[in-house]
Amino acid sequence: MTQSEKLAQSLEQLQKLQKNGIVAIRSRNLTRTHLNRLMKNGFLKDVIKGWYIACRPDEFQGDSTSWYVSFWHFCASYLNTRFSNAWCLSPEQSLLIHAENWTVPKQLLVRSKKGNNTITQLLFHTSLLDVRYTMPKKTEVEEKNGLKLFAKIPALIACSPSFFILYPTDARTLLASIQDASEILPTLLEGGHTTIAGRLMGAFNNIGQNRIAEDIKKTMSAAGYDIREQDPFESEFKVQLLKKMVPPSVNRIRILWQEMRIPIIERFPISPDISINVKEYLHKVEEQYVADAYHSLSIEGYHVSAELINKVRIGKWNPDNDETDYNHKNALAARGYWQAFQAVKRSIQKVLMGENPGKVAWNDHGDWFRELFGPSVTTGILKSAELAGYRRHPVYIRRSMHVPPNFSTVSELMHEFFDLLEHEAEASVRIVLGHFFFVFIHPYMDGNGRIGRFLMNLMCASGNYPWTIIPVEHRQQYMNALEKASVEEDIIPFCDFLRNFLWVEKCTL
Repeated sequence: MTQSEKLAQSLEQLQKLQKNGIVAIRSRNLTRTHLNRLMKNGFLKDVIKGWYIACRPDEFQGDSTSWYVSFWHFCASYLNTRFSNAWCLSPEQSLLIHAENWTVPKQLLVRSKKGNNTITQLLFHTSLLDVRYTMPKKTEVEEKNGLKLFAKIPALIACSPSFFILYPTDARTLLASIQDASEILPTLLEGGHTTIAGRLMGAFNNIGQNRIAEDIKKTMSAAGYDIREQDPFESEFKVQLLKKMVPPSVNRIRILWQEMRIPIIERFPISPDISINVKEYLHKVEEQYVADAYHSLSIEGYHVSAELINKVRIGKWNPDNDETDYNHKNALAARGYWQAFQAVKRSIQKVLMGENPGKVAWNDHGDWFRELFGPSVTTGILKSAELAGYRRHPVYIRRSMHVPPNFSTVSELMHEFFDLLEHEAEASVRIVLGHFFFVFIHPYMDGNGRIGRFLMNLMCASGNYPWTIIPVEHRQQYMNALEKASVEEDIIPFCDFLRNFLWVEKCTL
């Protein structure tokens, strides 16, 4: 039997495990021969002694993608095995997940009666800290994606006061999901939690849920408890939250938008006070095409050249008779980019003629997506169903700790996102947050980065800024800035990064 045939046998065993939903692979799941062969050929990655995850053999040394994709499933399996299902995440981590914040933490804090207060080092500077601590009642534990969590209300009562300071966006998101004081009062009354009741009163008043705060006060007082209100947040809150029943992630981006817009307005260059000639503006956009296509496609990992881009643009490239050294995938991506670019130009013209940029983006972004991938569907590389619209599966961003929202919430998130764009008065905010939140939500299985940059440039036009190219040479800085905003909610590095490529003084339209 050849080496390739032996590897095929080992891969077949690995595939069986994956089909059964096994992410955290134990050494006893595979024979020593299969295990060693898969490790040697780069299909398995060693996490801790006796535990592995599947990975791609083409991942370079230090690539964290497979680990971040596997993190939550791995931890759930490992903890179930180690603590015989008698464990749960800390109240604080449970609350983050209830708020749909699936960012991979540096250290995952776990409670268990069998805990021994030790740290287990995992991959890429992540770790588990298991503590021997009082477990919640069985009725106060929920399971989500295999993880055992404090239920939302018990977690809000058990969490430390610092949670509201360290994670104000998530805390407010969760409080906004509570519709009535009756959801939280039974637990407060049963435990006689006067201090916590005062804290939650202050928290609800902070986000404008005054009726809930007042009901907590009246009910606790009627039961004989003396409570004193204390606002656990460090800042005032002026965002109008959606009171209808929506996924927590919808209010979360609404909160983040309002918090992030302030530093953007303070730091971004003032919109150029110039008279725009629509024809000249579109001509200058067209002049940027080759450079824009090269850099945008290169950022996404495609291998293109100015020659190929031009050849595809003027229709001299034949997919059945490719004379270049570039494969069909790269050429089809270039063709799709050209078609999408033309659609974006039509959208820009609408904006320059006075239409609301948020409405234009809402109406037209689906056209950009279809043009971007139309050539690949026509040639059969992609199935026609790929053009159907927003994703219907989980998606992960390469080497990112940010986990995009669940696909079941994408439609509602995109409605909220475009509503925020439509009603945003500041062009600078539309430029920065238009790009950021599009890739944060990641509504499509592919093409999000390219469409995010198209969206950024549509918003540039709405503020008389020039078409802006992000050079591939600055890709790492670009990705780092997006990661900072996604994981730490710090928009300033991304704002500053985009500002550096807006040569406003050169815009003489």
